[in-house]
Amino acid sequence: MPYTYDYPRPALTVDCVIFGLDESSKLKVLLIQRGHDPFEGYWALPGGFVDGHETLEAAALRELWEETGVRDVFIEQLYTFGNPSRDPRGRVVSVVYFALVNLAEHPVRPASDASMVQWFETDNLPALAFDHADILQMAIERLRAKVRYQPIGFELLPEQFTLTQLQKLYETILGVKESLNKRNFRTRILKMSVLRETGKQQGVAHRPAILYSFDKEKYLELARAKYEDLIRRGVDFEV
Repeated sequence: MPYTYDYPRPALTVDCVIFGLDESSKLKVLLIQRGHDPFEGYWALPGGFVDGHETLEAAALRELWEETGVRDVFIEQLYTFGNPSRDPRGRVVSVVYFALVNLAEHPVRPASDASMVQWFETDNLPALAFDHADILQMAIERLRAKVRYQPIGFELLPEQFTLTQLQKLYETILGVKESLNKRNFRTRILKMSVLRETGKQQGVAHRPAILYSFDKEKYLELARAKYEDLIRRGVDFEV
């Protein structure tokens, strides 16, 4: 005799918060414009329902690709949102993932049930569908918390970057109104030994700055060796 459940089963969805940075050094998030009800015409995070055969991460990556054309990104689980009234269609639980990407490396195009797809500055957003404003706020807070103890954000930069670009990235993520102390920032970042010098800027009118790339293998080596205190001291600078 087939087994049956005694309790109703809520629908399961995934949503993706994809952060990017462009030449303006403004932190941006990728949104789609919904092409059907509920919230037709509203902007929302990319996402959708999980198929029965999929893992949660596979569903998130599939929905992201289908709706925006973005693929081959590393996503990390953020939180599960399950307020009974969050979706007018019924009880829907959403597992949310977030990622950091370089805009230049990930062109977007609308597809699936998205009529438009666009990058928006996080401090200048349209009205969002469902509880996506709350989801995005939590993602921003998580990003700001993590940047203090872990060298994240390098995905937002070009492959080679200056320390000035890196500092500007941190200031953008943290939302500080005044610049971080330049000497303190550089000392702490270089102390981690997760940057590689790759040369100097070419063809600039000013004194060429040293270019760096992120040594991800070195960082992972430190993490595997459980040098959490060293990592934390490296980036937990004063704002």
